[in-house]
Amino acid sequence: MVDRGVPLVSIGIPTYNRANSYLKQALHSAVNQTYKNIEIIVSDNCSSDDTESVVREFHDPRIRYYRQNKNIGAVPNCNFCLEQSQGKYFLALYDDDLIDDDFISTCMETVQPPGEPGVIFTGAREIDSEGNVLSSSHNTVSGYSTADFIVGWFDRKVPLYLCSTLFNTKRLKEFGGFHSKTNMYEDVVAFVQLAARYGRVDVIDVKASFRRHDSNMGKTVPYRAWSEDARYLLDIMCEAAPEQAAVIKQKGLPYFSSKVYRHVARIKSPLERFAAYLTVYRTFDCSYSPWKFIYAQNVRRVMNFVKRQRASV
Repeated sequence: MVDRGVPLVSIGIPTYNRANSYLKQALHSAVNQTYKNIEIIVSDNCSSDDTESVVREFHDPRIRYYRQNKNIGAVPNCNFCLEQSQGKYFLALYDDDLIDDDFISTCMETVQPPGEPGVIFTGAREIDSEGNVLSSSHNTVSGYSTADFIVGWFDRKVPLYLCSTLFNTKRLKEFGGFHSKTNMYEDVVAFVQLAARYGRVDVIDVKASFRRHDSNMGKTVPYRAWSEDARYLLDIMCEAAPEQAAVIKQKGLPYFSSKVYRHVARIKSPLERFAAYLTVYRTFDCSYSPWKFIYAQNVRRVMNFVKRQRASV
């Protein structure tokens, strides 16, 4: 029996052609929450597999299934889940990610009435396609100001993923859902703006899993789209903490340069790759040399090779 005084939390699961891989695991992690007053919205982005059958197997009245008539894109599909949500807080759980059984209960225990923060987020781990843990990071920025939080993200002190974040549903809807210039950093844009305006609650414990695999959406996106959205996000961050805008920009330019260089490094043509490195270098005010990036990447490869050799001995 659900206590009617306990806030309803919405879990939105946008999905596309994952019936035979990760979807069932994501659904299990949602329905197994120890916090029972939840609704689960599954939006099938016109899949060609057995997505509906997988969802129906759960026989859980808290699940609402929708199927799009055509593929509307990943971000619009996520926003569709948000539009259908009725809870006080909203979690966007993509079909390849997972949350721990006590993710929502842990988050909700941190909210002190009558407070209604813009975001609540936890530490997170990265897992591979088989579910093996690649890394695990606690949320170590509790009590930080907005500016210090942003700088902490640049310094990799805090993991920031959709699967580890509860958003204030009303505020997120007022904001227009998830959106940005090219929808590469749409989640971080929403996080920064809601946290800066309405406050955030930090949970130190690791309670969610972001899955890294070959089909991650961002891996096939052109570097120019990443560059444009990174500059847009950096402007949003500076506006969110104007008193520290200069520091945020100084730290952010090389951070985003490095991020976009990783996409450039996948370009097969040497000439196109060289031209792209120079374009990104200029886009981010020549703040971080591509040659330093390439050198660092090569050093990292050598160190990883040495580690593998030692492990095999």
